[in-house]
Amino acid sequence: MRRLPDCDVRCGGSVKRISIFGATGSIGQSTLDLIGRAPEQYKVVVLTGGANIAQLADDAKRFRPDVVVTAYPDKLDDLKAALEGTGIECAAGQEALVEAASRPADWIMSAIVGVAGLAPGLKALEQGTTLALANKESLVTAGPLLLETARRYGATILPVDSEHSAIFQALVGEEMDAVERIVITASGGAFRDWPVDQLANATLAQASTHPNWDMGQRITIDSASMFNKALEVIETKEFFGAPPEMIEVLVHPESLIHALVGFNDGALMAHVGPPDMRHAIGYALNWPDRGHLPVDRLDLAKIRQLTFRAPEDARYPALQLAQDVMKTGGLSGAVFNGAKERALDHFIAERIRFTDMAALVAGALEELMRQNVINLEVTLDNVRQLDHLAREAADRIALDLVT
Repeated sequence: MRRLPDCDVRCGGSVKRISIFGATGSIGQSTLDLIGRAPEQYKVVVLTGGANIAQLADDAKRFRPDVVVTAYPDKLDDLKAALEGTGIECAAGQEALVEAASRPADWIMSAIVGVAGLAPGLKALEQGTTLALANKESLVTAGPLLLETARRYGATILPVDSEHSAIFQALVGEEMDAVERIVITASGGAFRDWPVDQLANATLAQASTHPNWDMGQRITIDSASMFNKALEVIETKEFFGAPPEMIEVLVHPESLIHALVGFNDGALMAHVGPPDMRHAIGYALNWPDRGHLPVDRLDLAKIRQLTFRAPEDARYPALQLAQDVMKTGGLSGAVFNGAKERALDHFIAERIRFTDMAALVAGALEELMRQNVINLEVTLDNVRQLDHLAREAADRIALDLVT
C-alpha cells in the first residue's frame, strides 16, 4: 500500500492560489463556500463549469478569477455576455479546460463529473502542485497513469470523496504494512429495504429519491444501484494500493461513519462525522493542518445507535463487477465506467429496467475482454478509446434488451 509523500501544500506567500474545476456542481459550490469564508487567504485563479452559465457567472463576479471556462462551446457567447465589462477572460471546450489546468495554482479542485475530468487533472499534476481529487473516474479509468504523473512531477493528490478522505485520515501516522482491511460504508440507497424480487419493477421516480439526502438524479440512482460504491471500491484499490480482497463494503443507513481501517492488532479506526462534504473538502484545503469548519457537531447521545449490515449480492451486483474489474486490471475500469454511464442513460430514458443496468455493464466488459483490448497500455488516448467502445457495446446490449 502507498503512503502519500510528506510535503507542504501551503504556498510560500500569505495567499493560496485556487483553481476549481467543476465549480457549479455540489463539490465546487461547497469549495467556494469554504474559501468565501476566508477571502483574505485565497485567490481564485480558475473557475470552470458546464451548462449552468448563470451560476458560473455569479461565482465569477464574486471571486474574480483570471479565467472562466464552460465545457460547452455553444455556451461561450452566453458566458461572455454574462461577464461583459468585468475584464474576466472567458473560454469554452475541452482544450480550454486543459489550458486552464496549466495555469499556476497552489491547490486545484478536480470536481468535473465523468471521464472528462481526467485530462485537466493530468495537466494540473504537471505543475507539481496539489490536486484535490473529487473526480472518481480519474482513478477508476486511469489510476496508474494518474499516480505515475503525480510521482513524475512531484505533485500531491489528496482524496475528496468522503470515504477516501476518511481512509486517508485514519491512516495518518500508521504503517501501511499493519493494515488488514479497509471498510467503506454505503447508505444503501432508495431500495435498501425493498424485496429483491421487486427491484426489476422499480421506476425512474423511485430510483431518483434518496432516503437520506437531496442529490442530483444521476448520483441518486447510482446510490440505489450502488454503482457509485463500486466506483469507490475501485478508487480505494488504486489510490491506496490495497488488494481487492482487503476492501469491504458495509451498508450503514445513518451515513455517519464514512470508512474504517482495520489493523493487524484487531483495532478498527473509524472516521465519524456528519454527512457534509465540506469536511472532506476542508481537510484537503487545510492539509497537513486542520482548520475550523462550519459543519455540524454530532451529538452521539441523541443519535443513540448506529447500524450496519452486509450488502446482498443479488441486490447490488455492481459490487461484484467492481471486484472483477480490480482483478482484471488494465483498462477494465475505463470500460466499467463508460458502460455504467450509458446504462444509466438508458435507464433514465426508461428504455431498460433498473436491474438491466448491471447486465449491460457486465456484457460490455465481457465483449471487450473477448476483443483483447482490455490490456492495452493505460494512456489518455487508450482510456478515451475504451470509454467510447464501452459506450457502443452498452448501446448494442440495450437495443437487444428493448427488442
